[in-house]
Amino acid sequence: MVLGSLDAATETQAAAEKSAQASRDFADTAGRINSNIGTAVEKLNLQAGALKDESKWASLIPFAKVADLLKEVLPVDDSVNSETVRNHTQATAERIEQALGDERQLNQYEGSEKAWEEQPLPDGPITVGIDGGYVRAAHKQGCFEVIAGKSIVAFRREDATNVPSSKCFGFVQTYDEKPRRRLWELLKSQGMQENQQVVFMSDGGEDVRRVQQYLHPFSEHLLDWFHITMRLTVLQQQVKGLQQERPQTGADVSKQLESIKHYLWHGNTPEALERLTSLSIEMDMIREHSAPAAKVANGVADFQTYIKNNCEFIPNFGDRWSQGERISTGFVESTINQVVSRRFVKKQQMQWSLRGAHLLLQTRTKVLNDELEETFRQWYPRFRSQAA
Repeated sequence: MVLGSLDAATETQAAAEKSAQASRDFADTAGRINSNIGTAVEKLNLQAGALKDESKWASLIPFAKVADLLKEVLPVDDSVNSETVRNHTQATAERIEQALGDERQLNQYEGSEKAWEEQPLPDGPITVGIDGGYVRAAHKQGCFEVIAGKSIVAFRREDATNVPSSKCFGFVQTYDEKPRRRLWELLKSQGMQENQQVVFMSDGGEDVRRVQQYLHPFSEHLLDWFHITMRLTVLQQQVKGLQQERPQTGADVSKQLESIKHYLWHGNTPEALERLTSLSIEMDMIREHSAPAAKVANGVADFQTYIKNNCEFIPNFGDRWSQGERISTGFVESTINQVVSRRFVKKQQMQWSLRGAHLLLQTRTKVLNDELEETFRQWYPRFRSQAA
């Protein structure tokens, strides 16, 4: 009986030791697995960090220079070249594109009247300036247009500093399949609400204006005063040639253009168009006998067509100015230079495909908006913990 009890105790002890050993083995295995996972995650994060830096640099400087820089600062293979950098950057841009979702249809508010009334008080008005620039096409196919712009929130109700918040955007209109979705997501990222005032301003070009006319149920579309004055300035320069030949006629035309500018400033387009019609007739009467007059006549005709095509988008600029509202997208000129010119056209030998230019615009605007790192953090949750 005693022997039986000893045997049972021995078996129990042996089983306990076996179980403890199994636990230790499991813990060791789990530790190795966790270590391997940690190593893999760390390696993935390092690769993601390298890709993020590569995409950032490629958005700012030529691909060949990025390849040279990578070889200097990272342990990359010697085979890395401009084509490698281009492919990696475009892969990043493609992933950004995939996250956009489907294209938006013409925007209409679909909520109930109660839901509309329950919306919180929005931030200040959003002004969106849109303009176009041109880049050289690959294979000597001329140039194509790139649309770029900037969105500025006038003020934040919870921000005592009232520093305007701005973001830029860009796309190739003849390539992009989601221009509405792209601009909509940009505005939503700035906190746009359905009941918020949104003002679109452009140079009046048909292609640029088409991008604006669907986004927001209460958006306002205005012609940019900057572009009106630029065209009038060109006309006044042409009149100087006429003044040298016919001083009195030139002085009269210059005075009439100033009057037309005054009417446009106050939003009186009917009177401005009537004055332009009279001036056009006057110039046509003498154009056959005067080359400067013919030049002015052509300029007046072009300006008249420009105003006629955009008359519904010309507000009372004087009233807007006195109320502290924006009347010009002069800030977009610097945006075109920042988004497009500095990377795409400053060096005349640079040529682009529609796809290549469009994809690079997506990573470049992410960089300029300081959003690229956050994008990578969404893709790789353990990527570079955000600074406090």
